[in-house]
Amino acid sequence: MSILGTRVQRVEDPLFLTRGAVYTDDLVDERLAGALHLTLVRSPVAHARITSIDVSAAREAPGVVAVVTGAEIGLEPVVLQGGAPKETARPFLATDKVRFVGEPVVAVLTEELYQGQDAADLVEIDYDPLPAVVDPEEALKGEVLLFEDLGTNVVGGFGLDKEFDEHLFDDCEVVVTQKLVNQRVAAAPLETRAAAAVWGDDGRVTLWASTQNAQSARDAVAGWLGVERDVVHLITPDVGGGFGAKIGADPEFALVAQLARITGRAVRWSETRSENMTGMLQGRAQIQTITIGGNRNGDVLAYRLDVLADAGAYPRLGMFLPYFTRQMAPGVYDIPKVESRARTVVTTTTSIGAYRGAGRPEATAAIERAMDLFAAEIGMDPAEVRKRNVIAPDKFPFTTKGGATYDSGEYAKAIDKALEAADYAGLRAEQARRRERGDTVALGIGVSAYVEITGGGAFAENASIEVHPDGTVTVLTGTSPHGQGHATAWAMLASEHLGVPVEKITVKHGDTDLIPRGAGTMGSRSLQTGGVAVYQAAGELVELAKQRAAEVLEASVEDLEVAEGAVNVRGTTTSITLAALAEKEPLKVQTKFDSGAPTFPFGAHVAVVEVDLETGRAVVDRIVTVDDAGPVLNPLLADGQRHGGIAQGIAQALLEEVRYDDEGNPITATFADYAFPSAAELPSFTLVDMATPTPLNPLGVKGIGEAGTIGATPAVQSAVIDALSHLGIRHIDMPLAPLRVWEAIQAAKGDA
Repeated sequence: MSILGTRVQRVEDPLFLTRGAVYTDDLVDERLAGALHLTLVRSPVAHARITSIDVSAAREAPGVVAVVTGAEIGLEPVVLQGGAPKETARPFLATDKVRFVGEPVVAVLTEELYQGQDAADLVEIDYDPLPAVVDPEEALKGEVLLFEDLGTNVVGGFGLDKEFDEHLFDDCEVVVTQKLVNQRVAAAPLETRAAAAVWGDDGRVTLWASTQNAQSARDAVAGWLGVERDVVHLITPDVGGGFGAKIGADPEFALVAQLARITGRAVRWSETRSENMTGMLQGRAQIQTITIGGNRNGDVLAYRLDVLADAGAYPRLGMFLPYFTRQMAPGVYDIPKVESRARTVVTTTTSIGAYRGAGRPEATAAIERAMDLFAAEIGMDPAEVRKRNVIAPDKFPFTTKGGATYDSGEYAKAIDKALEAADYAGLRAEQARRRERGDTVALGIGVSAYVEITGGGAFAENASIEVHPDGTVTVLTGTSPHGQGHATAWAMLASEHLGVPVEKITVKHGDTDLIPRGAGTMGSRSLQTGGVAVYQAAGELVELAKQRAAEVLEASVEDLEVAEGAVNVRGTTTSITLAALAEKEPLKVQTKFDSGAPTFPFGAHVAVVEVDLETGRAVVDRIVTVDDAGPVLNPLLADGQRHGGIAQGIAQALLEEVRYDDEGNPITATFADYAFPSAAELPSFTLVDMATPTPLNPLGVKGIGEAGTIGATPAVQSAVIDALSHLGIRHIDMPLAPLRVWEAIQAAKGDA
């Protein structure tokens, strides 16, 4: 019986539930004994020139070993995103100008952690304030420039080589246009950013860091330090969540390593929650203008998406993410004419990076709002409009007008399964009854259909497997888990070929000396690249074992099979264990799997909400989801990924928003001000199974890590608006917090 597809309990959990995780801040290592503690003096203003820095008092404070300014750090400013203008290089410590609240200006190193903030408070910095610009539309005007030498706040764009087609909608009976705000959100992982570094007598630096990709973080840090990458040994301990914001390296990692080099001492750093909420990469932050057109029988004929993206103060990956938004603009729909463009601007705010879905949820939110607005305009049920316009299953592989080639999909089937599981007809009937009675608690039903790209741009991954003489197995992988369950999943894949019990298989990751090549974990790439690489390596090891066993057993390779950790001669009791073969000589293989292309998971969500018309409070009563990522390796892990994604999708729709005042001061810098849900605010999730394989890998699997986030957000937003549609309300921007909903209700009453 195959282990694949079974609910294997996570092998990671016993340690997490007993000893607890060992995060970067928890490290106990003799090399870190007596380490200095880094406290960063951060800018309290969003935009200003630095006129003076006085650190003399801080240097005399108790426990202070060093106070380092930008003029003393010895690192040149760096452009943090490929393709960004050179003028946008970020200093490791600001010297002449600050561009967002929280930008590091001075580094304070103390013997004890508690001494750091006292000393930091003694640093005197004079700022000459400049106007802040937090609104991307205002930034687009260029009246306040973050980088004067650049001469503009526009730092990137896609599809700007030609003007929009003025005749795009000429054949349409109905055309609807709407401006949308896909609000800025915080990743808010359990573990904030952290790093520790020490230089050895061999001239190498060992750097521990909380990151989703040890190898790319090593390469970035080495480049910033001006050393060869082999000089940097990067290790990732347990990582307490990332959601995209920990892809690669942060400048603070290189800063920690450089301070360790300057002082000749080990250095540790871990940020506070408030620092994390103002300094860590944030997500989404797009202003979108959608225009959709078609005929009154429900056919969508044309769609336009115009994106203005906020990069924050220094361009990071957020500058590139509108590329994915444009690529996925048509969603699951076969629309004859599609055009899009995107511009990215800098603002005096925290930089934008990847956040669960990274560019794809923004595309889905736009097209799904467009489909609802179109359905409302022509008076057709929104689910019916969707099914009428989806790509037919016999058209795959299908190249969209966004330029993506979808591998496989059955979009109408997914919608039907979600509608049936939700009892869509019954919900509409109940909605009608409430409206007839004039109930003050309105029922809303939201439908979304989505497709996303997973593994985009990172198609290849490395893996190695070794059987040891004691019968245990070690798997080395280039993926880097931070909650996904790779130790369990990769052990299952190895066990499938080798017949060795999962508990005898150890999976190692995140050590660049042990695993010098790897692409990390992001973009829902892990199983379809890293997992398949492990599966491939295990298969290759089986063939190697059979070749060696053939000599020992005096049998032909064709007559051999591997089962229960041994090579057997078919039809006989003659066998030799893999462990015995490993005693004779190392039994190890290393391989690389390359799919050559991304996969495209898809699904449909139905959200059911109740909205109190007197207070504006919306509550999600039910959410039914079909998330098709191909065959499921471990339902326990897959369900967990779906649960987490759905929760984050609901949270963006109803609660989460990073906000700044007009001066660029963050007003959501703590968990007291930034709303996100606990289990108490969420319903139970109804997960409907569906599996459409991809032809791009031997397991047929696609990514599942971000699916729930992409489908849930537009479904919940649509459900709240649907609950108010009888009042004439067509759109409300996220988050649909009670005040915003209440104001929309009052405005509708005023218009009546």
